[in-house]
Amino acid sequence: MKRRDFLKTACVGAIAAGAGSTLIGCTSGKPETFNFNKLGTGKGMKLSFEPYELQLRHTFTVASYSRKTTPGVQVRIDYEGFTGYGEASMPPYLGQTVESVTAFLSRVDLGQFNDPFQLDTILAYVDSLSPEDGAAKAAIDIALHDLVGKLLGQPWWRLWGLDPSKTPNTTFTIGIDTPDVVREKTRECADRFKILKVKVGLDNDKEMINTIREITDLPLAVDANQGWKDREQALDEIFWLKENGIVMVEQPMAKERLEDNAWITERSPLPIFADESIQRLADIPSIKGAYHGINIKLMKCTGMREAWKMANYAHAEGMRVMLGCMTETSCAVSAAAQLSPVADFADLDGNLLITNDLFKGMEVVDGKVTLSDRPGIGLIKL
Repeated sequence: MKRRDFLKTACVGAIAAGAGSTLIGCTSGKPETFNFNKLGTGKGMKLSFEPYELQLRHTFTVASYSRKTTPGVQVRIDYEGFTGYGEASMPPYLGQTVESVTAFLSRVDLGQFNDPFQLDTILAYVDSLSPEDGAAKAAIDIALHDLVGKLLGQPWWRLWGLDPSKTPNTTFTIGIDTPDVVREKTRECADRFKILKVKVGLDNDKEMINTIREITDLPLAVDANQGWKDREQALDEIFWLKENGIVMVEQPMAKERLEDNAWITERSPLPIFADESIQRLADIPSIKGAYHGINIKLMKCTGMREAWKMANYAHAEGMRVMLGCMTETSCAVSAAAQLSPVADFADLDGNLLITNDLFKGMEVVDGKVTLSDRPGIGLIKL
């Protein structure tokens, strides 16, 4: 990297570390004051949004429901010739709808803020508008991060000081289905990924695994989606799963059954990750010891800023980190992927499950999450 580019990166990187708006910078090789406020001159930001329904390639079935589409809302923030893109995706279990998301977004007044770099102030204001609405808040957070990264001319993985070569392989998800459909889905993806994820939690778990094993011997992750009811039967199944090449398990039992999940985790030969049991940063202390790790999803935790804090806190507590997603376009998936170099596992395939993506962003190359140098969250609008 050239000296000038290095110094520029060092300057803007302080944004991610929480430095103030006035820094000692270098744009000509000589120290000088670099005031980020000069990038904005008081015109404020403009928020706009519209519903957008995601069309799935296959019917998606988990332990509690099936669906062929996922409702969503696309968001943009415009500021002095720059545009940041964001997204809210609402699978059924989140309890949010297009109507609730658009109602929340209609209450947000970003025009009062003249400096988009004041991420903490802006996002604290957005968070204060309601105790829920995580997906709507995430949409604003993602668009704001995309905007700030574009203003700085840097991707967020670089602003966070991360190494893009350390991204993990991502799983590709196979939902619960008939053996013939499971075989078809497995054949479609087995040669493009290094690890697959299988939805379980009904009475055909072993049939699902055995069917996939007819096609591939790739490592598998399984997600019970709270579907297992008896902890001893769940533990027996986990031992069987380990013998059949499974490497981790998500959310064995209902989130309310913390002691049962902790009992399983204590005895499990495989790492157990919380999914439905973990929403935001404040939830981590209450589940510590009940799981080996947490699955962070932007739609649950309100976006990139909180996800970054959660990942660092979890690792500091000795817990593993998984980055997941909902059914999403490349917008939200690419936002989550910016954090992926700190993840132990990744399940960032939501954009690959749909037929009507609006963006090109993070890519999966030979099964690995692959980041670009494009600024912000790394999108190209299609």
